[in-house]
Amino acid sequence: MHTTLQAPTQSQATGPNTPNTPNAATAAILDAARELGIAPNRVKRLRSRMLTVLVACCAGLGAWIVYLAVSMPTGYRSKAWSAAWVGFDILLLLALTGTIAAAMLRRQIVVMLAVFTATLLLCDAWFDIVLDWGTSDVWGSLASAAFVEVPLALFLLTRARKLVRVAVSRRWHELGLPGEPPALYRIPLFYSGETAVATSAAAPGPETTICE
Repeated sequence: MHTTLQAPTQSQATGPNTPNTPNAATAAILDAARELGIAPNRVKRLRSRMLTVLVACCAGLGAWIVYLAVSMPTGYRSKAWSAAWVGFDILLLLALTGTIAAAMLRRQIVVMLAVFTATLLLCDAWFDIVLDWGTSDVWGSLASAAFVEVPLALFLLTRARKLVRVAVSRRWHELGLPGEPPALYRIPLFYSGETAVATSAAAPGPETTICE
């Protein structure tokens, strides 16, 4: 499948009188889509499917939370209590080990592993405090959360964000876009086919063919 789009030239994107314009943004999106080898129409379909699944999951989880709130007993005895916590700690150990290995090898997957590990640490702190609430053990859980789990989770999240910013900034300058990239929450996905299709019509220039 071949999708032909109009992309601006490099001079149009980086000229002295053309700061961060729609043409420059279109050049970045089309360039990234070409490198990924993904047609914009296919990206749009995948995005729609993903959003449909996520919205359905949110609706189902909301209903499940309401059900649990009105039906769960205040106390519950588990026969697999030790297995649950040992298994969770093994998963946390594997996540930490993977994060360390990826960081030592300087691999991009360290970002995903750092976020995953930070999430596990925050979950560990939450369940330790909630399940020990009302007992003398809660003070140990609070101290562990305050001095170990939460600080380490925040450190990992901060480093993951920094690595993403570095990657985005480097790509931003490689594409010749002016200035510094905005905050992450304001940057669209580089392979957003919907944005490329919407803006390419107003961006004259040489044709760029994206193949699937």
